[in-house]
Amino acid sequence: MKEIFIRRSIREFKNIPVEKEKVDKLLRAAMQAPSAVNQQPWEFIVVESKTSLQKLSQAMPDARPVFNSGLTLILVANCKKFRYEPDWMLDMSAAAQNILLEAVHLELGAVWMSISSVDSAISYVREMYELPSHIKPFALIAIGYPERHKNQFIDRYHTEKVHYEKW
Repeated sequence: MKEIFIRRSIREFKNIPVEKEKVDKLLRAAMQAPSAVNQQPWEFIVVESKTSLQKLSQAMPDARPVFNSGLTLILVANCKKFRYEPDWMLDMSAAAQNILLEAVHLELGAVWMSISSVDSAISYVREMYELPSHIKPFALIAIGYPERHKNQFIDRYHTEKVHYEKW
């Protein structure tokens, strides 16, 4: 699977909409993620209108890539699905990683912006979409056709970070 080795955070996008078929594949990939006790707490808000993207890009300073994205996925967790609450963020992270890898496979670019630890961003998204209290905003993933930078291989393997157990 070459996608895992060439994935990069892409923050600039062409002004081209992402096809519905590709959006469906991204969401299907997300929902194939592993999940603690199979709780699958994820839900997704698909943001495509330029007006909403512009407004959402103001959720926090790091959300600027949302403005020019073809679409942005808001990953939220449904607390009513929690069967093992301590791992809900791990479940959501696995879904996010699947989206990022599928985006590369579909020749798209994407960047993950965590909002789960930014109270002001959580409040902003919660208010923008009038989310009920049992829905927790987790992340934004801006997606689109890369403008300048492409997904490409950069070797990040460092042998000094690998430690083999001695017998």
